[in-house]
Amino acid sequence: MTATDHADSNTNTNTATATADATVDLLVAVYRETLGTAGLDRDSDFYEVGGDSLTAFQITGRIQEALGVEVPVSLVFAYPTPADLASVVDSDFVQV
Repeated sequence: MTATDHADSNTNTNTATATADATVDLLVAVYRETLGTAGLDRDSDFYEVGGDSLTAFQITGRIQEALGVEVPVSLVFAYPTPADLASVVDSDFVQV
C-alpha cells in the first residue's frame, strides 16, 4: 500500500463515518419532530416513545424528502432506533 492508497482509504473511511453520523443526526431529528419527543436520542426505541404505524409512514416520508430515497416502512419496525435505521439506510439506500 502506498502513501496515496493509505490517504485514499482514510478519506473513504472518514467520508463514510461523516455520512453515517449525518444520517443518524437526520433520523434523530425526524423521530423527534414526528413523535414530538425532544429528549429522543440515537438509541431511543420507536415503540417505547409511542411510535405507531402512522408515525412510521410519516418517518419514511420525511426520510424520502430529506435523502431522496424510498425507505420501506417495514424497516422502521425492524430497526426501531434512529441509529439502527440509519445504518440500514446508509448501507442499502444512500450512495456515497
